[in-house]
Amino acid sequence: VQLQASGGGLVQAGGSLRLSCAASRSILSFSSMAWYRQGPGNQRDLVAVITRSGNTNYTGSVKGRFTISRDNAKNTVYLQVNSLKPEDTAVYYCNAVEVIGVLHAYWGQGTEVTVSS
Repeated sequence: VQLQASGGGLVQAGGSLRLSCAASRSILSFSSMAWYRQGPGNQRDLVAVITRSGNTNYTGSVKGRFTISRDNAKNTVYLQVNSLKPEDTAVYYCNAVEVIGVLHAYWGQGTEVTVSS
């Protein structure tokens, strides 16, 4: 499985970006897909998740600002990030999970988001 993340960049505080994660196979084959981020000197943390059934969940600091969505026909998951803050600066990673007897997790290469104040 390959996950190709894109869409990061340098943006001013208050700005927006749309991150994309293109999968090499049907995203409905995964139990869930998610976006994580890892800021400088920090651990990798969950930002948003979307399940196969379409349920979504967000970490508290991004609720109301970030939106995870998907296009099944394009095998792509998106993360719309609005009202960006300097503390959102991080490398954003796409994740996919499938359960076939055991849990398998796949990661994309990351896309960097830098928010200037």
